[in-house]
Amino acid sequence: MLWLKAFHIVFVVTWFAGLFYLPRLFVYHAEAGEPVVRERLKVMERRLLMITHVGGALALLFGLLTLGAFAHVNPGYLKQGWLHLKLALVVLLVGYHVALVRLVRQFSRDDVRRSSRWLRLFNEVPALLLIAIVLLVVVRPF
Repeated sequence: MLWLKAFHIVFVVTWFAGLFYLPRLFVYHAEAGEPVVRERLKVMERRLLMITHVGGALALLFGLLTLGAFAHVNPGYLKQGWLHLKLALVVLLVGYHVALVRLVRQFSRDDVRRSSRWLRLFNEVPALLLIAIVLLVVVRPF
């Protein structure tokens, strides 16, 4: 069970690296004036998105395996309120990831209508979700 939990944490870190840095690349891309810089950012965004996919998929896989292992040992584990809220926040993270995919596609077509200011605010979403998730897992307030 601890091995599953350890790998879950490793891949959560990998996933969040992409969730944090990809929107920052969007800000640079939105503010870039030179075509060669925009083309280079497109390549970087596409490659980082692939790493983010891998980290996210493996974080979810090991998270589900860990959840199953804990539930097998203690069936009451699945009835805890903090866990329900954590899982709801993870669903929001998956939605955020989907939004990143859409933005990468828009940037690849030079069809982004979002301002760099909006992108800067959008960049804060995963940090807020991470704080909430970590607090729920560590403190388990309910």
